[in-house]
Amino acid sequence: MALGNHSAVTEFILLGLSADPRVQPLLFALFLMIYLQTLLGNLTLLLVIRADSHLHTPMYFFLSHLSSLDLCFSSATVPKLLENLLSQRKTISVQGCLAQVFFVFDSGGTEACLLSVMAYDRYVAICHPLLYGQKITNKLCNGLVWGSWGLGFLDALINILPAMSLDFCKDQSIPHYSCELPSLFLLSCSDVSTNFTILLCSSLLHGLVTCVLIVFSYTPIVSTILSISSSSGRSKAFSTCSSHLTAVLLLYGSAFLRYLTPTSGSPLELVFSVLYGVVTPLLNPLIYSLKNKEVKTAVRRTFGKYLQYSSSWP
Repeated sequence: MALGNHSAVTEFILLGLSADPRVQPLLFALFLMIYLQTLLGNLTLLLVIRADSHLHTPMYFFLSHLSSLDLCFSSATVPKLLENLLSQRKTISVQGCLAQVFFVFDSGGTEACLLSVMAYDRYVAICHPLLYGQKITNKLCNGLVWGSWGLGFLDALINILPAMSLDFCKDQSIPHYSCELPSLFLLSCSDVSTNFTILLCSSLLHGLVTCVLIVFSYTPIVSTILSISSSSGRSKAFSTCSSHLTAVLLLYGSAFLRYLTPTSGSPLELVFSVLYGVVTPLLNPLIYSLKNKEVKTAVRRTFGKYLQYSSSWP
């Protein structure tokens, strides 16, 4: 990465969540438990979707990619957080910091696109159920998923490339547990006006476009559900999209709170970042497991099969 020959800073200090040495072991235990639960939940969901033929449908194809994204999202920041909670030197190299920024942008941007794709899938399933098989084809599913990954990568790339040319010659301390572009702008002695404009425009464009697409999908969904005469029919129709809607509100709510508030070093920024980057990947598999009868049945079926297989070993 070209950082400039006169750059005086080669590493940053991540101040983290707390400087109290008595609190840090407790935070380490908490975030280790959260991270292990995130890995377990998302890997279990991936295994169940792959192993159970009843879940080989477009909805669960998209969900498997959402779980993969949550694994990437969490793994981009939490391992470094855990390391720093136990370390005296809470440092990260400039290259490592920019890499962390890239993967967070990539995962977050892709997830926003994928949630809008899943909203369209729910729109077709509820508003045009008889045409679902014709509209949501395997070719379309693959195109939408890889298009989401491509747009997330592009969003990350257009933000990280200008950041690679920044020189850092001010304070090395980042009042955060991970690297984020707004925090890096404050530490740079380069002109960051172009970088800030790119970040603002790309975030607004990416966030608002995907958000508008989700709203456009859910407007006819709500209208269709309300037009169903029986309460049991309305409840069944709503249950098919309630998990996705919960995931959307969780991601967009926490992301907007984090990135649309000015960078000021407030403790609320850390709270919003933890909610956005740590808690959301933990909750997504729980949301889809606890509120979805098909997933719960598939989990029992899959692990019941493995238990029977293991008990038959000599």
